Amino acid sequence: MSKQTIQLGHSPDSDDAFMFYALAKGLIDAGEFEFVHILQDIETLNRRAMQGELEVTAVSIHACAHVLDRYALMPCGASMGDGYGPMVVARTPMTLDDLRGRRIAIPGTMTSAYLALRLCLGDFAYDVVPFDRILEAVTEGKAEAGLLIHEGQLTYAREGCHLVTDLGVWWKAETGLPLPLGGNVIRKDLGAEKVRRITDIVRQSVAYGLDHREQALDHALGYARGMDRGLADRFVGMYVNDMTLDYGPRGRQAVELFLRRGYEAGIIPKPAALEFVE
Repeated sequence: MSKQTIQLGHSPDSDDAFMFYALAKGLIDAGEFEFVHILQDIETLNRRAMQGELEVTAVSIHACAHVLDRYALMPCGASMGDGYGPMVVARTPMTLDDLRGRRIAIPGTMTSAYLALRLCLGDFAYDVVPFDRILEAVTEGKAEAGLLIHEGQLTYAREGCHLVTDLGVWWKAETGLPLPLGGNVIRKDLGAEKVRRITDIVRQSVAYGLDHREQALDHALGYARGMDRGLADRFVGMYVNDMTLDYGPRGRQAVELFLRRGYEAGIIPKPAALEFVE
């Protein structure tokens, strides 16, 4: 019996690699589905989701507001920054107020990091730079400051950069909640039963990685740009944890509030009708 191909989009970084380790290596039963892993940066995946191209994909929570006509949000696979998150860094020490009027390198306008910085700073000038080249753009003077996602959050200091603000710290001080960064969405036209089964398979993959941490980390190290095992372990622990298995009430509240604040600030064009797979 032929299997149904499911394109699964996710970022080529260590936390996503950890999360999908079991699925990539065939360590859990995928049932009637054959998963094809599509590895692309998150802004590319956001744009593809807006066209409905992939059956299952990681997206920025910010992008969810633009894709919920086609997709539902899986309760598993979230990346939440609970008191930490994307960071703005610069070559010289500066305050948040010093950023006003400066051009900031960002990883994309659909990223949650961009939405969080807009909520924190207001409007600002920016240049879109691939996420893995933002730190380089700052150190080489091509950008006055840079908005870092992924492993740059742990490696910026050794490149001689200075932290201006941690948006996860700012958001928690504002709301008491974790900052919702990434999630997995699934296309609703697969039908309710397949949506539930595929969501459960993804949940099993996350759980397997957490239950077999050393093996999953070995796999994730292949995607840990510039990080040794200790640093990669720390990074994975930040973004793959109990809230990755399920948002829980606090995580869902954070997603709802984040998108509502984006709408109220005029950054998101219409209220997000959140729909979680149950």
